[in-house]
Order: sequence, then C-alpha cells, then structure tokens
Amino acid sequence: MLVSFGDSLSEPANRAALAFRAEIEQQGWDGVEESTTSLVSTYLRFDPLHLGHAELKQKLDTLLAERDWYDAPLPAGRSLWRIPAVFGTDLGPQLEQAAEAAGLTPEQAIKDFTQTRVRVQTIGFAPGQPYLGELPEAWDIPRQSTLTSRIPEGALAVAIRQLVLFSVATPTGWQHIGQTAMRLFQPEADEPFLLRPGDEVEFTRTDAETLSNMRNDPHGGAERSDLP
Repeated sequence: MLVSFGDSLSEPANRAALAFRAEIEQQGWDGVEESTTSLVSTYLRFDPLHLGHAELKQKLDTLLAERDWYDAPLPAGRSLWRIPAVFGTDLGPQLEQAAEAAGLTPEQAIKDFTQTRVRVQTIGFAPGQPYLGELPEAWDIPRQSTLTSRIPEGALAVAIRQLVLFSVATPTGWQHIGQTAMRLFQPEADEPFLLRPGDEVEFTRTDAETLSNMRNDPHGGAERSDLP
C-alpha cells in the first residue's frame, strides 16, 4: 500500500514521508513486512493473512489524522556527511553547461553546491544511490534530452533542484558536475548502503590529487557525524 503526500517533490512532502515511515516502523504493526520511502510517499508491503487491506487502511487513516505530518520532526538516528568532491575539470565535465542553464558562473555554481546542506530524499535507481535536495530555485533545470553514455561511480550530477550521487557507472541524462571517491554501495558490509533517507550532506571542495588519495578509503574521505 502506498501513502502519498504530494504529486510532486517538495520539502514538506519528503519530510512527511520520512516521518510517517519512521512512526510505522516504531509502532511495529504485525503483518507489515517491509516499509520504505520514495521522494514523497511511504510504501508498505504487508501480509494479508495477518493484516487485511481494509484493516491496514483504517490503521493508516487513524495515524494520518493524529498530526500534521508535513510539519513533523525528521526521524532520529540520522547522520550528517561531509563529502569531498572535485567540481569541474575533466572529473566534472558538464559544470559550465549546468551553471549556464542555471544562469550562474561556474564559481557561483560551486558556491551553491558547497554551501547548501542537502537531504537524502530517497534511495533509488541503483543500489545505495541517493537523491539529494533541494537546491536553490536557480537549479530547477531539466535533465538533458540525450544520454551521456557513461558516468562513473561516485559522480555527482545535477537537475531539477536535486543532486544525484551515483553508486554505479551508468548512462544518464543528468549533468555531470563533480566527482567523489565514495563507495555508496558496499555489499560486503553489514549495512550495504552508506547513506540513508533523511541523512544530510555537505559537499566540500577538493582537488584531483587529494581525491585520488582518498580512493582507498571506503568512505572516500567523507566524515560522518550524528545529527541531533
């Protein structure tokens, strides 16, 4: 069952989805086997032999009426990640193109990317891949009309007021503006996904040589701290 808090992405709708899912997890309803969130929705997979569709809907309606989920506190246990990135050069070859689309200079663009704290709004498309937002309104730029044939693991790309940090090498329509050394998907680890929905991210500017030296670190030089 899907509980949607909006038809399009907004900060309040994403906040509501994250908070609502956290409350369901805390309550631990018998019959709910899995929950997750998208950009604006909470998804539940349930066993109808233990919890019927009508009963689950009633429980959800009751929980929805208990508070204003658009103004709910974000879940506890979140992390703040400070992630080094190279912007522009051959490691972020579409920075100038993206900046021009946003009506900014490349330096102004980098300032936006490094001074805006963004939230992991959802994980999707590939294992452990975070969609990060929201950026300032100038970054409401479209995806490309054609695909870039390959964007590398750890690449940072931008469109529609979001940054995407790529967990695998893949074709994309997003504009490649930077590069990190993070391994976002670590299947050998107890927690395979490095970032989780609700985590927050700040990007710090570094150079190519320093970034290369960070590649032996599974976190790619990123620093993690607990959010209050």
